[in-house]
Amino acid sequence: MQLDKLARIDLNLLVVLQVLIEEQSVTRAAVRLNLSQSALSKSLSRLRETLGDPLFSRTAHGLKPTAHALALGERLPKILQELYQLTLPPSFDPGSSNRSFSFAMVESAYETLIPGFIGPLLAQAPNLRINSYMWNEKSISDLQLGQIDFGIDGIDLQPQSNFSIDSLPEGISHQTLYHDHQLCLVRVGHPALALHQAGNWDVEAYLSMQHVQVRCEGNDWWALDYHLAAKGQQRDLCTTVPDFYGAASVCAHTDLVFTLPESFARHAINLYPLVMLPLPFDFMPLAYVLLWHQRNDGDPGHKWLRELITQSARHSARDSGSWN
Repeated sequence: MQLDKLARIDLNLLVVLQVLIEEQSVTRAAVRLNLSQSALSKSLSRLRETLGDPLFSRTAHGLKPTAHALALGERLPKILQELYQLTLPPSFDPGSSNRSFSFAMVESAYETLIPGFIGPLLAQAPNLRINSYMWNEKSISDLQLGQIDFGIDGIDLQPQSNFSIDSLPEGISHQTLYHDHQLCLVRVGHPALALHQAGNWDVEAYLSMQHVQVRCEGNDWWALDYHLAAKGQQRDLCTTVPDFYGAASVCAHTDLVFTLPESFARHAINLYPLVMLPLPFDFMPLAYVLLWHQRNDGDPGHKWLRELITQSARHSARDSGSWN
């Protein structure tokens, strides 16, 4: 290692480069770094001189990274995270820590998980700050880039699923929190209830109904729909909405059927005049998993929080009958 050359490099420039790659805008990067645009432009000039590459070209839509900048952008998050780790104390004391952690979670897990671990977390670490976001199609990338600390997603445990535990991106670690099953919600007095009572609630009756669906990660179809399609069957998804609360509300005021994880359904029936019905055919369960990047495996704070969330999830799942 040529430490003499490294000593002549301002490592703060690496932070500037990472933010510029993420924002692709001098204005937005300057705001994030609390610098003037003039100061940031000077830092960019120094980066170009140090690295021997223009790094960005200006376009009508902002800065466009060069191939070299993109290559550096794939390695920088890990390097910066490791540098950050060097500045941390060797242990983590929840009672005195004022660190911040960020989550992205699927909506269906919020009601089951957040109430369970926020209380114990704040009781043990009153100065900790938690920022949570809705899980979306960019969340895995955010984990890889270090823009969020944890993800909680529902992964379907069936062969047709495009996203499985066995196909997680390189560098992403996981811990299964609990398993959940799909069931149906219908309004009080829905015709499906009479069919179920008469023993006629079967796949044909299910497919004859109109359904409301939550659009997840930009997709109108869930793994259940691909499962049915493989059998030459299809639901009548006449209404799609962006969130679970909206779907439950629509379901409570129409004859639409809402198929969803049991953990959220048990919450919804306390808010709306809804009744749970079993899914009238066999379908594999889904697993709610905690996700993080391997670069944080040894971080004491991350490890403490992972263990707290896992224990809380197991307790909640046992109470609801979801754990196995």
